[in-house]
Amino acid sequence: MSDTGNTGRTVIVTGAGQGIGREHALAFAADGAAVVVNDYQADAAEAVAQQIRESGGRAVAAPGDVADWATGEQIVQTAIEQFGELDVLVNNAGFVRDRMLISLSEEEWDAVVRVHLKGHFVLLRHAGAYWRAQAKAGTPRQARVINTSSGAGIFGSVGQGNYAAAKAAIAQLTIQAASELVGYGVTVNAIAPAARTQMTMGAGEVMAAQMAAPDDGSFDAMDPANISPLVVWLGSPASADVTGRVFEVEGGVVTVLDGWQRAASVDKGARWTPAELGPVVADLLDRSPVQVKPYGAR
Repeated sequence: MSDTGNTGRTVIVTGAGQGIGREHALAFAADGAAVVVNDYQADAAEAVAQQIRESGGRAVAAPGDVADWATGEQIVQTAIEQFGELDVLVNNAGFVRDRMLISLSEEEWDAVVRVHLKGHFVLLRHAGAYWRAQAKAGTPRQARVINTSSGAGIFGSVGQGNYAAAKAAIAQLTIQAASELVGYGVTVNAIAPAARTQMTMGAGEVMAAQMAAPDDGSFDAMDPANISPLVVWLGSPASADVTGRVFEVEGGVVTVLDGWQRAASVDKGARWTPAELGPVVADLLDRSPVQVKPYGAR
């Protein structure tokens, strides 16, 4: 029995054929929600949907490319046609093409930015249009969007310039969407998860890590299932007062990530000259928080 209020709600989870997305889909189903399982691989999406149905839940597969405009619209329509409504969108789909910036090809840049950033926008746009129409018709939903950013997008990550840029943009898109959709009863938040997945480690590394994971009942901090409880809560009516925030999640640790803020400041009251700004900037940096280094930086 759900204690968050998700029973009877309908959830779309993109990239749910494996890894973190799969755990999100299973967790929402266990919490009483109907789940639309999206994945680029149709067989993977159907396998997760079938697992939910065999456990007594409600689920349907909606495979396809989330960055394709028509496909994104169809995924949203699948939720409405199959379950009569849409309450939650979990944007999770993505992949990596890691390389140092000076070695990145145009295709590698475009592919990663497309699936992460455009993929988030496409589903958000079509779901948002539905929720706006519901609100204007006098039947607003307690709608929720949970986007997937990354520590790489917040702090940077050496060798992941395309991925880091896309994930940073998703964090800002979350703040933007939260302010634009609030009038329709929609909250928008994001997570920056850290867990053992094929996207970040590769299939062989994941298998080796799983074999090395504790089997004595002790806590496995890198289990992707650790990420889902926060996502399920953020997708529920219980989270109505939380919007426009980004949470880092790893193991049992949940951290609020505070984005760009004005730190130390100085006003001369007139135009600066380049020559006098050296000590001024040094003083400003001394009076500002220490910058977190990108992952992998020396």
